[in-house]
Amino acid sequence: MKTKKVLALLLAAVMILSLVACGGGQPASKDDASKEQNNATSENTAEHKVYNVANLVNGNLGDKSFFDSAQAGLKELEAAGRITLKTIEMGATDADKPKWEETLNEVSSSGEYDVIVCGTYQMNEFLESAAKAHPNQKYIIYDSSIDAPNVCNINYKQNELGYIIGTLAGALTKTQGVENINPENTIGFVGGVDIPVINDFLYGFLLGAQTANPDVKVDTRYVGNFYDTAASKEFALSMINDKKCDVIWGVAGLAGNGAAEAALETKKAWFIGVDSDQELTLSKELAGVTITSGLKNVGTSLVWFFDELDAGKEHYGELVLLGLPENGIGIITDKNFDKVVPADVKELVNKAIQDVIDGKVVVPTAIGEEKAEGKDKTGLEILRDSLQP
Repeated sequence: MKTKKVLALLLAAVMILSLVACGGGQPASKDDASKEQNNATSENTAEHKVYNVANLVNGNLGDKSFFDSAQAGLKELEAAGRITLKTIEMGATDADKPKWEETLNEVSSSGEYDVIVCGTYQMNEFLESAAKAHPNQKYIIYDSSIDAPNVCNINYKQNELGYIIGTLAGALTKTQGVENINPENTIGFVGGVDIPVINDFLYGFLLGAQTANPDVKVDTRYVGNFYDTAASKEFALSMINDKKCDVIWGVAGLAGNGAAEAALETKKAWFIGVDSDQELTLSKELAGVTITSGLKNVGTSLVWFFDELDAGKEHYGELVLLGLPENGIGIITDKNFDKVVPADVKELVNKAIQDVIDGKVVVPTAIGEEKAEGKDKTGLEILRDSLQP
């Protein structure tokens, strides 16, 4: 993300809704009463507007991760009567990309929607064009950012989330007497694509793991997409069998679930989920080897956006960064985490969370990172290479 595109998180001016009183010097007739009732209804609608929303999924629901999280938040708003919702699944492969652009343009041209929601860096180019062509249409893009006055860019401090998960994984791999944990200090990271957003997770993960365990090694691999579970499983099997990884974080959307399959098949490792609570979304068997999930609360952030909108606070043209205090990110601490993770490791994780909130730990970001001074690599790339087993 270029620096000039990073807009400060500001609150838009509060819109003051004025109520217009109707009356007259003559006794009220039935027509007058009807008009007053209609006016009251109109005012109530203005105060509690129901927004017509389109959710464009540049993938498919059922990823049990990123897109499902967004959909869950929008469905919550729909169930509360705050929005009407139309969700369009557009497919996840390169062959589907023309459909992404075509669908976005069709929905934008229709004029039917107050807000159009889409996500991820893969939609940037298409959204830039659509937002320019339709300046009166409002958009939200999550987990990415473009520079347009009619687009709200919602992003998450995944680097800080990575630090929390890395602290857990680094501490857990050196703990004795925990099921599936071997004597080696090696953990794994399966990323979707080698891009800044995924590497932002990784940066924090590496630093958190290294802080908790100076002897840690981290096997980092990228699937190359967000849907190929078979490739992810193959990578994870190699990590477990060849590199002795006993904790693997899958940050690859649906593809990441292949790492959970490898952990289940070998019974030699724990899987960590991402974006949503994957112990609730995976099969019972896969949930059994999922020790926790790092949450990028896309759904919660969308609810937050409409809360802000209802309060008269628009964030179009802004970059919104949500972290731990805003519940934009988090970690699952019940179920397997509560049962398996030793008390001292839980304490270390809680301390890491509080240190991040208090600003005692400042986690660098891979987004917009320049190459290290005098080096041909970024700080993330140098750290990643140095920890590779």
